[in-house]
Amino acid sequence: MDKKAKQILFNTYWSTKGWKSEKFTDPQDFEYAKKMGLMFDKLSISHDDCVKRIIKAANGISKEQIAQAFLSSLSLHKLEWRSGIASYNAAKSIKSHKYKPVATGHGFDENGRPANFSYRCGVCEQSCGLCGNDYYKNVDLNVLNFERIKWGGVRHSDLIYVMFDLERFLEEEISQPTRDDIEIFKNILVAAKSCEKDDYPSILRDKLKDIPNFKSNKDERSVILEILACIGVLEPGSYNRPVRGKNDWFYIECWRGEDGYNEDVVKDYFGKYLE
Repeated sequence: MDKKAKQILFNTYWSTKGWKSEKFTDPQDFEYAKKMGLMFDKLSISHDDCVKRIIKAANGISKEQIAQAFLSSLSLHKLEWRSGIASYNAAKSIKSHKYKPVATGHGFDENGRPANFSYRCGVCEQSCGLCGNDYYKNVDLNVLNFERIKWGGVRHSDLIYVMFDLERFLEEEISQPTRDDIEIFKNILVAAKSCEKDDYPSILRDKLKDIPNFKSNKDERSVILEILACIGVLEPGSYNRPVRGKNDWFYIECWRGEDGYNEDVVKDYFGKYLE
């Protein structure tokens, strides 16, 4: 990855204080980062074309490649490599289909009657839990790439992100996992198994801090847990559980220590490396 282009991308959205309120990229810098494959023009695309591109991209990726990338990301701190497994997992459940709107919410008119309905694709939601819009207009792909590289992606439930993520994955040159990578992953599983029955995801996240050779901050650890929950490794035993206060969890929100990890999913994705 070109360091200058990466810095241009990051400087567009992030500062030492966090997210920038004003997003700006010098035009010459943008063209450079675009040439290096890290920044992009805005994209407008229909749901149906997005689904076609997802299926095409996923068909060009094997389960072995996606598992290899996830594991290899652990010691090298290549967070963009670990994002793809969540997108791939969703993509393999997507069948070719047309946009089928279902109402997801509404406001009220001046007479108190339901109005201003919002919609998403019911097929996407039912088949793989994705939020699919009818049409995406002038989507900022650069913020998706920033989040993908900085944290490992944060919009794994969005159809447009799945498409973007998989297409970027096809451009990556992934190295083979090392012994350190395998040990880090094993230790993540051990941490999940060692949690107390009623431990919340935040407890597991804290346990990951102590894993040798696993460079990570709090946000990165949150995302990797979300990814593992997304693909079913950290599968909640029930989705009818109380939630403590405000949090940013999504896929893993209902996971508790008693759930440990799903050995079948681990074997399916990573069995080759754990033998």
